[in-house]
Amino acid sequence: MISGPSGAGKTSICNALLEQLSAAEWSVSVTTRPPRGDERDGEAYRFISAEEFQRLIGEDRLLEHAEYLGNRYGTPAEPVRAAMEAGRIVIMEIDVQGGAQVAQRVPESIRVFVLPPTMDTLKARLAGRKTESDALQAKRIAEADGEIAFARNSGHYTHFITNDILKNSVDQVIEIIERETNA
Repeated sequence: MISGPSGAGKTSICNALLEQLSAAEWSVSVTTRPPRGDERDGEAYRFISAEEFQRLIGEDRLLEHAEYLGNRYGTPAEPVRAAMEAGRIVIMEIDVQGGAQVAQRVPESIRVFVLPPTMDTLKARLAGRKTESDALQAKRIAEADGEIAFARNSGHYTHFITNDILKNSVDQVIEIIERETNA
């Protein structure tokens, strides 16, 4: 499981892990937010209604779920369990609320929190996306400090990496996975 503030580089790290680890499998999350940029349903996310999201919660079909900036996100439990039972490495990109739930429900999970080198770097990365308004970028920056503090103080994250050079960060996560799984 990979968490971190928006702009820290979680998606880039996850994509590299999927390319480099033959036993890795992406966990497709569900969300109530609309697609951005060139996102397509079923790849990074399944885009669903608020009603369907609530139904999944009611049926206990989400491993974790959280609200972030007015949208809901969750991880369907069954695909994750099936992949783990098949010996796969499940790559999950989730926020700290979801990370806390995964830590409780799957204590053997590997939980990595990705930090930006500096807050200025984080701001530049968010601006460089060019997919969000200045107001939404400001909200993401405001959330980042709280997310970082929660990750550091909650005990739910066992590994922290600073994503300055992507290749080095990916290598660090692979090393953590290998060490934790004795792969």
